[in-house]
Amino acid sequence: MTKCLLVLVSLLLCSALPGPADAASTATTDRALLSLFCAPKAIAGSTCKDARSYPAEQGRCDVTLQPGRQQGRFLAAGNPLLLVSYGSGCEPHVTNFGGVAVFEKAGRAYKFLGFQPGVDVSECVIGARVGAQDVLVCLTGWMGQGVIESSVARIVFDSGSDGSFNLSYDVLLQAEDTTSAYLTNFVRCSEQLKYFDLSKLAVGPSPGTVVAGVSYADRETIETACGKGFPKPNKDAEDMREPAAGEGSVPKDYAKTGSVVIDIASRAARLR
Repeated sequence: MTKCLLVLVSLLLCSALPGPADAASTATTDRALLSLFCAPKAIAGSTCKDARSYPAEQGRCDVTLQPGRQQGRFLAAGNPLLLVSYGSGCEPHVTNFGGVAVFEKAGRAYKFLGFQPGVDVSECVIGARVGAQDVLVCLTGWMGQGVIESSVARIVFDSGSDGSFNLSYDVLLQAEDTTSAYLTNFVRCSEQLKYFDLSKLAVGPSPGTVVAGVSYADRETIETACGKGFPKPNKDAEDMREPAAGEGSVPKDYAKTGSVVIDIASRAARLR
C-alpha cells in the first residue's frame, strides 16, 4: 500500500455534534459532520457534492461519508480525533477512491481538520496504548488486475510544530492473493511460510498485540506445491499460468487457514 503523506491543514470550522450515545440517527450525525466543510445546499444524505478545501486539482469534489470511523487519542497531546472513511469521485484507484476526513473533538464540539486521501479506517482496532496515546491498527487492502494485497498496518500520526500532521501506513504484515488473476497462488520453493490473505482483525490475546484471520502456505504446503504438486484448477483456463522456475502453485482450496498474532512493537508474527 502506497503511503500517503499529504499535510492536513487545520480549518477554522467548528460545530456541536451529538455524541455516539445520543445521536438521533446516522443521517443526523453525518449531516452535522458534513456541514463543517460543505454548504447546506450541497449536502444530500451522507454526501457533500462540493467539498471545500479538498486537496485535489479538480474543481468540485464530492465526499460521501462511509460507516467506517474511529475515535481515540491518536496524538500524544491534544484532544481526541474522529476519523471517518469517505469515498470520492476525485480519488483514483491508487488511493482506493477515497480516504478519511479528520475531526478534532473538544467536549461535544467537533472541528474539521482536513482530508487524508488514500487512508481507510473501515476495519480497525486500538491495539495498544503508549502513554496517553492510542495506537490504531487497521486492516487495509488494494486490488489491481486480479491481484489482491491485504495488510495489517499501524496508522502513524506524524505531527508538526505548526499543528499539522500526516497520516501514513506502517505495514506490520502483508499478504498477497493471486487466485482472481491466475486461479492459483504461487510460492517460492525456498520459502518457509507465505501469507495469502488477512481478514477479521481483532485485539490480540496479550497487551500490545492484534490478531487476524489468515490463509497461508506453511513449509509442508510449499513442499507439496514444489514436489508432486496440487491439482490444477483448470488446465485449459486462459488465466492459468505455470509456475516459474523455483516456484510452486497452491490453489485457493489447498491453502491452510487459521489466525496470526502480531506484536505491534516488535512486528513479530506467529500462527496459532
